[in-house]
Amino acid sequence: MRGPAGVITIGNDKIVEPMRIRHRDRGSGCAEKDGMMEQEYSVSSIKVMEGLDAVRMRPGMYIGSTGPQGLHHLLWEIVDNAVDEAANGFANEISVTIHRDDSVTVTDNGRGIPVGTHEKLGVSGVEVVFTQLHAGGKFGNDSYGYSGGLHGVGASVVNALSEWVKVEVCTQGRRYEMSFASPEEDGHIVSGKVAEPLTETGRTRKQGTTVTFLPDKRVFHPTVSMEHKTVAKRLRELAYLNRGVRFVFTDERKKPEERTVEYRYDGGLSDFVSYLNNGQTPLYDAPVHFVGESNGIVVELAFQHNDSYTETLFSFVNNISTTEGGMHETGFKSAYTKVMNECARRIGVLKDKDPNFEGADYSEGRTAVLSLKMRNVEFEGQTKTKLGNLEAKTAVEAVVSECLTQFMEDLKNGPVAQAVLEKAVKAAKVREQLKKEKKKAREKNKLDIAPLVGKLSSCTGRDASKNELFIVEGDSAGGSAKKGRDRKFQAILPLRGKPLNVEKQREDKVLQNEEFRTLISALGTGFGEDFDLSGLKYDKVVILSDADQDGYHIRAILLTFFYRYMKPLITEGHVYIGLPPLYMVSKGEKKTYCYDDAEMTKALRAYGKGAKVQRYKGLGEMDAEQLWETTMDPHNRMLQRVSIENPGEVESRVTVLMGDKAQPRREYIFRNANFNKEKTAFDEFADKQEKKA
Repeated sequence: MRGPAGVITIGNDKIVEPMRIRHRDRGSGCAEKDGMMEQEYSVSSIKVMEGLDAVRMRPGMYIGSTGPQGLHHLLWEIVDNAVDEAANGFANEISVTIHRDDSVTVTDNGRGIPVGTHEKLGVSGVEVVFTQLHAGGKFGNDSYGYSGGLHGVGASVVNALSEWVKVEVCTQGRRYEMSFASPEEDGHIVSGKVAEPLTETGRTRKQGTTVTFLPDKRVFHPTVSMEHKTVAKRLRELAYLNRGVRFVFTDERKKPEERTVEYRYDGGLSDFVSYLNNGQTPLYDAPVHFVGESNGIVVELAFQHNDSYTETLFSFVNNISTTEGGMHETGFKSAYTKVMNECARRIGVLKDKDPNFEGADYSEGRTAVLSLKMRNVEFEGQTKTKLGNLEAKTAVEAVVSECLTQFMEDLKNGPVAQAVLEKAVKAAKVREQLKKEKKKAREKNKLDIAPLVGKLSSCTGRDASKNELFIVEGDSAGGSAKKGRDRKFQAILPLRGKPLNVEKQREDKVLQNEEFRTLISALGTGFGEDFDLSGLKYDKVVILSDADQDGYHIRAILLTFFYRYMKPLITEGHVYIGLPPLYMVSKGEKKTYCYDDAEMTKALRAYGKGAKVQRYKGLGEMDAEQLWETTMDPHNRMLQRVSIENPGEVESRVTVLMGDKAQPRREYIFRNANFNKEKTAFDEFADKQEKKA
């Protein structure tokens, strides 16, 4: 939402820029220096946080944010604990229920949290798990062979950031209950305090753990309500990754007929690949799927080629998505290329004098899911989603080499080998042709200079970390944006017509498209395999299109291009959607910009009789001043950062909506579109004005 100076909205989280404090009363213990406040620093400034207070003081250190992403992270921590029971063979059913009061319940039929007294701490195992940081059964290898989550931190963090938590443990024929709360005492919130001690409440035939918690509205903003789609997508993904485990999702906020859904996939990763390939035409009947083990690391792989031109690879370690890849992906790609080249030479596709095919030749059109189960996981990268274990590379190479060789040498799998190699032959020819075209383009300097002439209005600033590129629709909007921008740090790139839908084209065709050639040149990163984020000239790349069908289509085409050929732009947080207002309500010299019907209705009520409404059908209808103050001014604009929260769902959505197959797209539209759309507030206002006239 728009706010005071210094506040920028990105997605649902506000980023507050540091602001200078100019005045402060004397005797406050602070000294003013160069307009900034300098706090006295002494031993009394060193705070010792006890128990779970540190979590509540700095929640971002544990769950990333206090917005929607951090809110859902609480649920993932409890779900991950249940999944760890299933991954280690102790559970086969997990249920998640969102209640009407926004509390959430997670139940598994695993072993149950230990209820005995801890020998050192003198309290029950349940109390240890929910009140002690870095305490749990996942630090050693005796209780869990493989585990995700925060390794002993998850449950206690959930307790610290919830209004209350209730735990039920069923084990060895007995049921136990315990509860925690975070009350306010003497002006201070006591985090995760024991409300009711562990008590045996009866006998039972059930086995497992049930955790119910209510996220604390004093911590999370703007809401503590879990999003149905987000939870459903993650549970479906976990069901694919944990073959045969039943996940039951109930949302009590839904209609009775829509309230409960179940996920169970006996095909595991094979079913996952089929789901990802929905919307594509597979080159052979069923995905190739195998599981192997090397040096204590379990490697599972499924893949299937389709007639598209892009690779889809998702990897996981102990059910955690490794979106930045890592050693396991490196091992998979090297082993796969080696085995397939050996196969190509064995059956004569490659002659003795022919060079080997490259990995990219085999990966074109390949959809693959790689999943590892291993101990002592070491993550790297800014977001801790890149696997750093060198032994993972060795294990994956060993398993893939052995299993894939056996598969390809089996005569009954000849059609698969033939389809993969025919695809590689075509890809290699295109790769060689593309290499020649790139060389030719560089020699003539076409890619770097010619497309930009008369199109890009660059900024004067040379600090890429502060610069912004606005991609606008059409010359009319481009003209307003050029006049209204701050040329010190804002560049404008107008698009003339719709760019190419890259989901339906090979890379060489994409490079020939003038609009994308211009965009590639403006960004300075290259694209595809040549993409280099270090060359990026703008920290923010903002898509600014009209709020109509054509505008949404252009936005989808650009996002598909970034996703397929410049994915780090998205994963590193550089791509944004500009959100211009839909209406301007005015009366006399007063005016209010409104971003939806609700805001427009509120403004009309506030202004009363005589108010006028202007509906902005396109950015070109705004003058330079209006476009600046509503959409480009960092102090007032609304930007939505583009991110990838569920890789599998994103891949499926892009394939279905932007691919060649009409039937899956038609099914998606009929499943999700609202064909009984009611009149908007603007329609009703216009009707009233017309009647008056």
